Amino acid sequence: MTKSDDKRVPALRFKGFTDEWEQRKLGHTIKYIGTGKSKCNDKSTGKYKILGSTGVIGYSNHYDYDGDFILTARVGANAGKLYRHSGKVKITDNTVFIQGPQLNFIYYLLSNFDLKKLSFGSGQPLIKASELKKLFLNFPITSIERKNIGIIFNKLECILSLQQRKVKLINKLKNALLTHFISKTSSQSASKTLKDITNIRGGYAFKSSEFTKSGFPVIKIANISQNGEIEGPYSYVLSLKSDYQLAKNDIVLAMSGATTGKIARVNSNNIYLQNQRVGYFVNNHKIDYNYLYYLLISDQFKRQLERILISGAQPNVSASDIEKFKFVILKSKKQQSKISTLFKHIDYALKAGNNKMHTLIQIKQFLLQNMFI
Repeated sequence: MTKSDDKRVPALRFKGFTDEWEQRKLGHTIKYIGTGKSKCNDKSTGKYKILGSTGVIGYSNHYDYDGDFILTARVGANAGKLYRHSGKVKITDNTVFIQGPQLNFIYYLLSNFDLKKLSFGSGQPLIKASELKKLFLNFPITSIERKNIGIIFNKLECILSLQQRKVKLINKLKNALLTHFISKTSSQSASKTLKDITNIRGGYAFKSSEFTKSGFPVIKIANISQNGEIEGPYSYVLSLKSDYQLAKNDIVLAMSGATTGKIARVNSNNIYLQNQRVGYFVNNHKIDYNYLYYLLISDQFKRQLERILISGAQPNVSASDIEKFKFVILKSKKQQSKISTLFKHIDYALKAGNNKMHTLIQIKQFLLQNMFI
């Protein structure tokens, strides 16, 4: 059934449900809404506590509030954030505690509502339980429909949680293997400086007047993200500077700015141009180029980078400083190639895992927007 202007029904609905939804006051629908201070006024420490932007953190003792949920009432930008828990919890005076029947449905109903609209006061906004009780929201008439909506979102959250855990474990595996294969000294490896195996080419100083809305995209330091990706939006130029071209798989470095020292690879078949303060690691075939990339994202690189960044007043690195970095490098290019192939497969698995996670998040957002009114 599609959403209608003259009927109170959601755009997306389970088969067999046709009744209009009804507006109810939240305080009349659930068992309890109150602050932790009024509910838990002794001084013992609970197993969980809401603290700032960190969310739910653990403690040793507990209260028996099993299966309900809480929202942050006053923690700055995180006011109105919802937290589920399946165990025991201590509720502080910065939280609102919610108990009642069919809380799965209520949780996702409130997830789809901007709770900050209920906040007031300067500085850190406050959400009061009394205001939450007065909130009018749309509810399905039957408890079966409410239950079904709660179940489908719970299953989706479970799948999303498992996918997030999978990505986290793949990342953990990658980091462990980087330490084992890239940083480990053996008879098959040798210590070399970066200058022994490559050199860093500086970028071209494009003038602001040269930038246009179309043409050849220019990679600036702002296009090198914190997660090591090259991302738009881009500036463009009409003139192709052949000495400053970048192609797919080329490795670049942010040499100043917020992402100083961040390594990224060109991941598109487009021809890019290299702006100033972006360094390009030249492929001179002294080392397997893919293996070089994994050297540059290893702890060997990060530790040496931290030392020169700490000593500098501003986030800024020079090509000469980076080229002095020392690495433990496998002597055999054949072995280098095998190691880089292994990491490429891991990266493919990470990319697929992240894409699936992004798709699940999009599905959840679509359902939140279309299964509620």
